[in-house]
Amino acid sequence: MFITQRLPHMKFVAVIGCAAILGACAAPQPVPSDGQDPLEAANRNIHNLNKFLDKNALYPVARGYDAVMPDLLAQGVTNVANTLSLPGKAVNHFLQGDLGAGFKMSSRFLINATIGVAGLFDAASEFKIYEDDTDFGETLYAWGVTSGPYVELPLLGPSNARDAVGAVVDIAFDPIGALLPDLDQPPRIAARAGRALDTRTRYATTIDGLLYDSADSYTQAKLYTIQNRRFQLTGGAASAVSADIETLTLTDDALDDPYFDPYSDPYGDSYEE
Repeated sequence: MFITQRLPHMKFVAVIGCAAILGACAAPQPVPSDGQDPLEAANRNIHNLNKFLDKNALYPVARGYDAVMPDLLAQGVTNVANTLSLPGKAVNHFLQGDLGAGFKMSSRFLINATIGVAGLFDAASEFKIYEDDTDFGETLYAWGVTSGPYVELPLLGPSNARDAVGAVVDIAFDPIGALLPDLDQPPRIAARAGRALDTRTRYATTIDGLLYDSADSYTQAKLYTIQNRRFQLTGGAASAVSADIETLTLTDDALDDPYFDPYSDPYGDSYEE
């Protein structure tokens, strides 16, 4: 969300990076002997950096944005950013083989871009055409790519190796540039930045609780992200994991559950989904 310009060679770099990380993810991940995520030391350093940036930059700016922006205008900016993301979501649905959702997102984009006045208004929802969120990380999941180790990314936050690749692809290969070549990059960046600021203030209670009101914000953010991602990918499919946000424990049946996600355990002993 803080990316302002893409370098001309970014797509080439993205392809090389994706190939390297996917190669690592495709093979079974080794079981770490200590039961912790293998990149924890580096992840914690990045987590501390992200907390510092949030406390001293993102949240203060977000509060200022919330104070000066009328709610209706802030929602309009968020709507524009959401509309700009729809072509990418449509492409990912098609790549996942979900033609219905792909056409639905295409229709939503066309309606909001026209009747919705360039996306300022969510006209498609009035026709009961709601957003089906997805991304390239979910596309890789649908193709059978394993999650790889847990990672925390600078600025982008908690993720895993597969979803990190997905984030790079989603940023580098934006279909809007091909669909609307005359649409300048700065307004698109501004809309996405506005959405990020609006989201930070809208969910301030949850975010602050995770980052600043917990004894170990790294573990709390990791568990929250992993549980939320698992729900997104499986639609809340059966899992034999007994868990809450403070302590996650495995039942005996979980080990035999084909849908079991080892990330649901804070001391997971595998890194595949």
